[in-house]
Amino acid sequence: MDGLPHRIYTAAQVRELDRAAAGSGLAGEELMERAGAYAWETMHARWPAARSLSVLCGIGNNGGDGYVVARLAHEAGLVVEVYQLGDPDAVQGEAAAARERLLAVGVEPQAYAGQPLIGQLVVDALFGTGLRRPVEGPWRAAVDACNEALRPVVALDVPSGLQADTGAVLGACVQADLTVSFVGLTLGLFTGRGPAVTGELAFSDLGLPAELQAQAKPVAERLDLARVRPWLAPRPRDAHKGQHGHVLVVGGEHGMAGAAQLAATAALRAGAGLVSVATRGIHAPLLSAARPELMALGVESPGELERVLARATVLALGPGLGRGRWGTELLQYLLERAHVPLVLDADALNLIAEHEALADQVAAGSRPRVLTPHPGEAARLLACTVEEVQADRYSAVRALQGRFGGVWILKGAGSLVAGAGRAVGVVHGGNPGMAGGGMGDALTGIVAALLGQGLSAWQAAAYGATLHAAAADAAAEEGERGLLASDLMPHIRRLCNGEADGADD
Repeated sequence: MDGLPHRIYTAAQVRELDRAAAGSGLAGEELMERAGAYAWETMHARWPAARSLSVLCGIGNNGGDGYVVARLAHEAGLVVEVYQLGDPDAVQGEAAAARERLLAVGVEPQAYAGQPLIGQLVVDALFGTGLRRPVEGPWRAAVDACNEALRPVVALDVPSGLQADTGAVLGACVQADLTVSFVGLTLGLFTGRGPAVTGELAFSDLGLPAELQAQAKPVAERLDLARVRPWLAPRPRDAHKGQHGHVLVVGGEHGMAGAAQLAATAALRAGAGLVSVATRGIHAPLLSAARPELMALGVESPGELERVLARATVLALGPGLGRGRWGTELLQYLLERAHVPLVLDADALNLIAEHEALADQVAAGSRPRVLTPHPGEAARLLACTVEEVQADRYSAVRALQGRFGGVWILKGAGSLVAGAGRAVGVVHGGNPGMAGGGMGDALTGIVAALLGQGLSAWQAAAYGATLHAAAADAAAEEGERGLLASDLMPHIRRLCNGEADGADD
């Protein structure tokens, strides 16, 4: 993650930056040479012992970058084979010039017809950021060959087959070990399938003037701990618990007390001054015994919430709430009566999707609110399929924010944070070990605690999702498989106190 910019663009914006560079006097051939040189230097530093290279080139500028890499590797003494996909007569402009320079040093691209890739490194220079349709025919065969070569694969710009703006896979996709990106980072590298296929990410702006980069308004902002840490100031030496928020977690239907406990514990670990839990009566003494710092209240009807609601400064609704009468009535009561910031998750979101009146209450509210769906919950709220959500997560989170207002965290690989009037945040962190029960409940508690400590809804969502991912990455150092939500708790405390995580500072 070190050295990566925080500004993220669409593929069209990156192409426009390329054109603007040419207009400012930075020739396209020079940019291509810089891109190829940076890619070659980066991969050579990563795999210095490699003595041979297989390069797959398309007919566009991405292929041109591949020609430059192949020429530089040949000049460095490596055995280089270059395979051409598409009609070589269709190669034009800077790419054609790069191809001529490759031919001049004695390396002639040969048509790819299913040959095995025998180089110790494989370079994917097939498509770049412009792909819009599924990968088929010989292009699909080339992608498959990259993945079957059992060699390290370096992708230029983006792994071929990955849609640069959405992170969706278009039929098939190269599984890269290293992706080298140029000029501007694109959203698809960080969300959807992007994190799974990109591998290590390296970036160069190729020396574009800063004023050119500033002209393009980013569509998204990369979030890491270094970015969000300044939002949570150190506490004064005379701080007291009343200054740091009183979070009320409402949930824990019969058989689901653990969800409420995880959310409440995460709120404590993220710095909430006080945390209460309103849950089924049978669960209250168990929660107090398991975590004495919690104030657990047995609630069987909405009216019993009045005494604790008067003291709460933040509500966290949904962990283990259930979708029956008990949960529905509590949610309806709180949406009508409470006027403090709230976090909505899990069954609170499912109930909103099922009951139009509840959805209208959420949309009409003016209080700060953060909503944290996973793709299944997002699909219910948008009345579409999970596949449609995952095909364009950016559009999905924007649609949710436009329909309901507030700030939204669309969870998943590359969680997205959307609020009104600003670029979407994309969390650069997290791991597959987070695909387990209770992780979302922990996020709910973290975000609620941050709201209670004075962060805005946007800041609480962005900081909370980033902290949650960083804590999971720290906990996963002992292995991703078998990672528990409760394993995050000590790391939440450590990281929100500003201690380095070893990745972002």
